[in-house]
Parts: sequence; C-alpha cells; structure tokens
Amino acid sequence: MPARWDDGKDEDFSFRDAYAKPDFGGRRYCDARVWSLFNHFMDMTPYVDYAAGIKPLEECEEMPLWIVPDKKVGVQDVENLMRDHYEGTPFALDGDMGEGIWEMPYRPTPLSFTVDGKKYFNERPVSTQQSAFTFVAQMRSWLPRQVGGIIWFGNDDANMVPFVPVYCGNKMPPACFDDPKADDITYSDNSAFWVCNWVSNMVYPRYSQMFPTLKAVRDRLDNSYAKSQPTIEAEAMKFYANDPEAAVNYLTEYSNGLGADMLDTWHGLAKHLIVKFNDMAEKPESKGRFERSKYGLGATVKRPGYPERTAKRLVETTGNKFAVPTE
Repeated sequence: MPARWDDGKDEDFSFRDAYAKPDFGGRRYCDARVWSLFNHFMDMTPYVDYAAGIKPLEECEEMPLWIVPDKKVGVQDVENLMRDHYEGTPFALDGDMGEGIWEMPYRPTPLSFTVDGKKYFNERPVSTQQSAFTFVAQMRSWLPRQVGGIIWFGNDDANMVPFVPVYCGNKMPPACFDDPKADDITYSDNSAFWVCNWVSNMVYPRYSQMFPTLKAVRDRLDNSYAKSQPTIEAEAMKFYANDPEAAVNYLTEYSNGLGADMLDTWHGLAKHLIVKFNDMAEKPESKGRFERSKYGLGATVKRPGYPERTAKRLVETTGNKFAVPTE
C-alpha cells in the first residue's frame, strides 16, 4: 500500500517542502521580496543567503514565515512597502548597465535570459512595471463595515500611482477604474489603467530625471487622502447614526470624486512631463509655472546630462574614446 501524504508525526511535516520546496526561482524571485519587506522592520541580514537562492538550503539560515514589526505599521507604511525596489540592500538594482542612463530600478521581462549558452536572471522587486493594479486593505472591526473597510487602490505599478480609498460598502467603483471602453489593447483617456501607464512609461526610461516630479504629485495626493480620512469618516458616522444608506451614498460619492480627481491630475501630469523634460532637457519652473524669458519665450532650459554614476561608468567602458583633447 502506498504511503499516505499525512503519514508521520505532525511536528515532522513541512508544508513548504511538501508543496513548494524552495528552488532558486522560489527564493530569489519570491522569498527575496518578502525578505525586503521584512527588512524594513527588523534586521534581515542573517537571511540574505536564503533569499539570494545561491547557496544550498542546508547552508542557509531559514527565513521566518512571519515577523513582529519593531514599530506600529500604518496604511501609508504598507503602501510604501508596495513601492520597494530593494533599495539599500544586496539586491538593489543600481550600479550596472541594466539601469540604463537614468538609473532605472526596473528590468525587462522575462526574468531570465541567455548569453552564449549561459542562463542569467533579472531581479524581481516588489514594485514592477507589469503590475496591472495594487491595493492595501484596511479593516477596522470597531467601525461599521460600510465605513471600517477600505481598499486603497492603485491602477498600475504602486511606485507610479497614488492609492485611492474605495470603501467596501460603496455602491459603485470610481468610473476611472471601471471604463467599459478600455481593455488591454484598447486605450481610453477615461481609464486610470491607461492614463497611469501613459505617465509611468514616460518615466521608466528616464527614471532619475523624471521620477522626482511624479513622486511629488503622487505623495501630495496620498497625503491629502490620509489627512482627509478622519474628517470624512466622522461625517460618514453622523450619517450612519440616522441612516446607514446615507453613509454609503456619502462615501461612494467621496471615493468616486477622488478617482475622478486623480485621473484629471494624472492627465495634467502627463502633459507637464512632456513639456518639462522635452528632448532630455529640463525647463525651469517657478511657483508651479514654467519660466519665460524677457522676450516671452520659454526660459533657457537646463541640461543636466548624465547622472554622475552613469558618466563614470561610460568613461570606464569607453576609455578615451570621448575624451576632449587637451590644448
């Protein structure tokens, strides 16, 4: 009679080894992402070898299934975890030509590639360009379910978008997240997926040059949503005390309004980026407006050139090919 899957003592059973014993891909492409998130709240240095996936399992300290954070974790903390690219860790995506001229913390798919018969891999950080959507769930049992449950939702790579609050009792989602005219091969100006991808795909190849502008707008919206939350929910609770349906209607209107505002803001950001960074230069701004010369034209553009790390790497790989001759 063949052995049963449940033969043996409970303490000897490993769910992990039975169903998905870690191989290189499982460790480097998946567990390393968990390692990086945990690393924000405790020192995960002892588990680097495990997450790296290079050494045999028996030579590594096994990574914990969960940790107790060293500080209280809020919604915006988790949102920022979803934007992680292994920054400041052994898996960071900087310092090699894969980052391009403008230090992009993204790599193209597929995860592996072959050169001269040898297989190589790309890192897979938490935040990746192929993310269609991302969310953070906030659940508070001490509030009515119509108010206490929120999906903080972003329709693209988390690093490139703000998280819009959508309450679980809402009657309908924001229209920008539910455009019937859009799909994966049909662009629509009313679709958050496509407008957000329009912006992020402008930024990816010129990351260090353009991302700070996107981040400022993203963070402004995130911070405004967080700041408004207590006031909005206090008002919703007033409605709820007399009529729960009125609270649902109020929160639905609020969420849908934020979705429309986010989409409008991202349309504006797309246009701003193409004007500000046209032709790899940078137009100067003052008080939120592009500067003009005394003749009424745009002020002289800034030409930042290569980031320092890129310039050094270019010289290291080309020697004196582009050296200016001395007089």
